[in-house]
Amino acid sequence: MSKLLVVDDDLDMLDLVRAALKKDGHQVDIEADAAAVQPARCQLYDLLLLDVMMPGEDGFSLCGRIRAEVDCPILFLTAKAEDAALVQGFGLGADDYIKKPFSIAELRARVNAHLRREVRQPASTLSRGGVRFDMQAKVAMADEHTLPFTKGEYAICEHLALHAGRVFTKEQLYEAVFGFDAEGDSSAVAEHIKNIRAKLKADGLSPIETVWGVGYKWPKDNVL
Repeated sequence: MSKLLVVDDDLDMLDLVRAALKKDGHQVDIEADAAAVQPARCQLYDLLLLDVMMPGEDGFSLCGRIRAEVDCPILFLTAKAEDAALVQGFGLGADDYIKKPFSIAELRARVNAHLRREVRQPASTLSRGGVRFDMQAKVAMADEHTLPFTKGEYAICEHLALHAGRVFTKEQLYEAVFGFDAEGDSSAVAEHIKNIRAKLKADGLSPIETVWGVGYKWPKDNVL
């Protein structure tokens, strides 16, 4: 059983999401006031679901306020699926977004995919393209310092490095990393890749190639 927190000013939506996720055996707490959510409280949860559009403090502001002290996945519930909104959300450290209106099946599948990823315990390390991956701690390092990847960014980067030389479409990457395919995933992966590249560039690294019209790959000649 995982412990989840859902933050949304819509009480009907809170009841709907709580009832849906409780069917999978999760403990689901709800909160209608984002400003009342403190980082110490969030540390008690395995996953956070945050609505974006809320009066007072919105979901983006809440994510930015707690992300540095919260290690669990953060997913946005949003009707704002434009590129600018995605850039802002992922830039604040979100792992994924669920576009409103969503089906109960999609909600449950996405949440459970992220929770499954959290409990995977690979027991090895990998060094490729100047990046060393600790696949048990889920940490990537360059020049002996930790790269500031979010969980989603780390997972995409690790998957590409593990399969160096193979080209993945955006849809294949999302399915491989998060566990299932769903509408809108391509935009999420594209924004994660942009953030990964920016963080690697700070260390003079650029191991992820775009294969135009197809997807992305980590070249085999970047294997160390």
